[in-house]
Amino acid sequence: MRNSLQLRRAPVVTAAALLAALATLVAVHAASGAPAAANVKVAKTALGSILADSRGRTLYMFAADKGKTSVCYGKCAAFWPPLLSHGKHVAVGAGVKSPLLGTTKRKDGSTQITYAGHPLYLFVKDTKAGQTNGQGLNVVGGLWWAVSPSGAVVKKKVSAASATTTTPATTTPGYGYR
Repeated sequence: MRNSLQLRRAPVVTAAALLAALATLVAVHAASGAPAAANVKVAKTALGSILADSRGRTLYMFAADKGKTSVCYGKCAAFWPPLLSHGKHVAVGAGVKSPLLGTTKRKDGSTQITYAGHPLYLFVKDTKAGQTNGQGLNVVGGLWWAVSPSGAVVKKKVSAASATTTTPATTTPGYGYR
């Protein structure tokens, strides 16, 4: 009687094949939008030189924050996502003053990037590099401003129609979180 159990040899995997598989996994991870190391750089916009994330999206501070402590949670954070650090490394772009970079712990235990003591946020309506749609908005109990590379709050608003400096908006209803 023949034994129906046959042993099979495991395929031999070369180092090159392992490296190719690892490169594919890294590419898929990056394309998935999964969090990576935080990146703060300087971008040139209609507001002048301001802080931006790795994709060139404007970084904002919230005037209602209490020093380094964020008060933006829940619906606020859904529209104004905090710039989080997913590790100890924060990539510093040209023009960014690394001594001004810091972090603060959020209530949920995550770590938010700060600059000159201001917790930093993105705005969901800024979908492309250089957009400043959140500049000067007065929503969720405070004003939102871009931050300059010196750490100063940029308190001017650029009109989309004329691209000239105007006074800041005082209220912007309709974002669904008041």
